[in-house]
Amino acid sequence: MNFPCYPHPFNVGFMRRIILLVTVTILIAACGNKPKEEALLPGSQVLALGDSLTAGNGVASGEAWPELLANRTGWAVINGGVSGDTSGDALHRLPELLEKHDPVLVLVTLGGNDMLRHIPQAETVANLGQIITMIKLHGAKPVLLATPKPSAMGAVFQNLSAADFYREVADEHGIPLIEDAVAEVLSDPQMKGDPLHPNAAGHAQLSLKIFDALKSIGYARE
Repeated sequence: MNFPCYPHPFNVGFMRRIILLVTVTILIAACGNKPKEEALLPGSQVLALGDSLTAGNGVASGEAWPELLANRTGWAVINGGVSGDTSGDALHRLPELLEKHDPVLVLVTLGGNDMLRHIPQAETVANLGQIITMIKLHGAKPVLLATPKPSAMGAVFQNLSAADFYREVADEHGIPLIEDAVAEVLSDPQMKGDPLHPNAAGHAQLSLKIFDALKSIGYARE
């Protein structure tokens, strides 16, 4: 009597499919690990574009995080923070800043005032996208810094977190995001001069967190 011959589950074809699947998985994982950016040399022009969190509202001259970052890296960090600025305000003044300073790196810390003024999120996202595009067209590298979403409970429980749209913007434009630095500093009452702004100690801590993040990206080095 002849019995039907069924293919063994571990035949050659099956094994080939397994090998192909493993190979594709490895390639996808490898593509996800982006190489680090090239470190910036001392003296490099870097623009910190932002609002009062960048300008250093409530701290003395030289105590804001851009100046402290300059001391730590040796870069020429231009403090382009203006208190009260929305993403739209910064978008309007960015071309002049790019033309004047010709930075190789721009650190964008905007959106906090948009949220406080209840500007539609879609408008903020669009403005940030235009800012990033303008920076790239100028030939500079953008890095986005997230600010925390307003939250009374987050402030009470010292657990502020970044607004979700920052990740959306960073992923869409393929740029680095420093997501938690500002939120972590503003979650600590000892690091704040008022409910919305870091004190001198907060700016020092913020500059260190930003420096560490830029090291991970590759722009900064010890």
